[in-house]
Amino acid sequence: MKPRVGPRLRLVLLAAALGATAAVLGATEWATCPAWAQLQAPRLPAPGSPAARALRVRAGELDPDLSRVYIFVDKTGFGHQHGVEGRIKAGNLRVAKASAGRITFDMTSFRADTKEARRRVGLDGTSSEQEQEQVTANMVGEAVLDVEHFPTATFVANSIRHFDERDAAGKAQFSLDGDFTLHGITRAVHITATGGQEEGYLHLKGSFPLRQTDYGIRPFKKALGAVGVADVLTVYGDLWIKK
Repeated sequence: MKPRVGPRLRLVLLAAALGATAAVLGATEWATCPAWAQLQAPRLPAPGSPAARALRVRAGELDPDLSRVYIFVDKTGFGHQHGVEGRIKAGNLRVAKASAGRITFDMTSFRADTKEARRRVGLDGTSSEQEQEQVTANMVGEAVLDVEHFPTATFVANSIRHFDERDAAGKAQFSLDGDFTLHGITRAVHITATGGQEEGYLHLKGSFPLRQTDYGIRPFKKALGAVGVADVLTVYGDLWIKK
């Protein structure tokens, strides 16, 4: 019967074997030895996990894979309400009294009435793929957003304030003031937001009203105005900022 080898003895034998190998190979060869490389390799987080995503983003930067913007589009006449989803191209934010950050929105990514967009803006029901494509084409086309000439929009945060008081749900409250540029026109905006620490991020959710005509955009209408969308939209930001 073979004697049983306990965990401690295994470690001693392994150390001795590695030491002997190092002595034979020398420092240079030993550094490239597979056994040594395996022992020294850092433990990486699972692919797709929040920790893995966070490795690709530096502190203070927005994670473009997680961050989104949603827009509630109200109706006029016999029109329909819509939800719009868009992506963040790049950005950074920090709590500061001045020069608090900048966010660039990818206007070419905006899509109307995705399932998530309708859910986030509080609309029931779904929209067919054909309807989504038609509404999206009207929205990003020359008559409205004209993304061919204005592929991005930007928000330059002049200040971000953190309040001591929390909201009814216990979330921290923030106030963002800055300049929003859309369709080549810049206006001052004020954003209220709530958030907290989640999985290595500061997760902020905020909103602000946007009047299309303030940015030189004529709200979409057809059938002599009997069907159309309202001038004032509500923009919701869902931002994940690396800590």
